[in-house]
Amino acid sequence: MAPASGAGRFITFEGIDGSGKSTQSRLLADTLERAGHEVVLTREPGGAPGAEEIRRLLVEGDPDRWSPETEILLFTAARRDHLERTILPAIDAGKLIISDRFADSTRVYQGATRGDLRALVDQLHGLMIGREPDLTLIIDMDPDTALERGLARSSGEDRFEDFGADFQHKLREGFLKLAQDFPDRTHVVDGNRAAEEIAADVARIVTDYLG
Repeated sequence: MAPASGAGRFITFEGIDGSGKSTQSRLLADTLERAGHEVVLTREPGGAPGAEEIRRLLVEGDPDRWSPETEILLFTAARRDHLERTILPAIDAGKLIISDRFADSTRVYQGATRGDLRALVDQLHGLMIGREPDLTLIIDMDPDTALERGLARSSGEDRFEDFGADFQHKLREGFLKLAQDFPDRTHVVDGNRAAEEIAADVARIVTDYLG
């Protein structure tokens, strides 16, 4: 059920590296702005000045730069800054906030695939974040194709892609399991199509949600 009219809403995109989340986030923001909504487009890790500084520590460098436990702490610190400075102010102002990743990524990346640490992730989330998205769109696509796309970007932010194909397959399984864990707010969208087709499905889901 959508929040009452006038309330801020928090929408997130999730999925494996190279699945097209960032593109779909931008396309949805454009669609909602054209419909007259005030939209804040953001991302994780990042989305606030301090969180962007932490981002560089997490997405650049050698894959073994951090242990899973250290990653969880860094992601949580970045998310807290993002929550305080960007997400909550936008929600309080009645805006639509669209984030490319949020806590679900930590549940999957560090909690499920970098060790059996889901309980620790959820404990820290409850203590330091305490907020779930209102609606989450999981862009699901073939991991090998997504990895090829992600590495082709040569963005310098490819630390997680450098873990390889097996890791990406585990991530996909983790996100599909996540959809089962949170059925009330998650929608799995087939990402193995043209961006315009995916965007049309995303817009329909979000429009139905907003009512």
